[in-house]
Amino acid sequence: MELIEQGEGRFYIAGDGKDLAEITYRLEEATGTLVIDHTYVSEDLRGQGAGEKLVRAVVDKAREENLKIVPVCSYAAHQFKKHEEYSDVLSGDGNRS
Repeated sequence: MELIEQGEGRFYIAGDGKDLAEITYRLEEATGTLVIDHTYVSEDLRGQGAGEKLVRAVVDKAREENLKIVPVCSYAAHQFKKHEEYSDVLSGDGNRS
């Protein structure tokens, strides 16, 4: 698996001169939350856990910076439902239903 790199408002996996997977987020300054708004995984990496690793990278960032996460992206929301251990960084605005 390729290394996860961090850019402005995103984590990504690059290879062959292009992005193979990425997750984007923005910081809502007023609420101190990270809003995950997009996840993409190329066909080359599908089924290898790349998306889950990208979500985990944002979770780790939130923990390090004492922030909460609002998973707007449907994939990220699914990961929060699947991984109860992420509940410590789930914002009260997050939808776990």
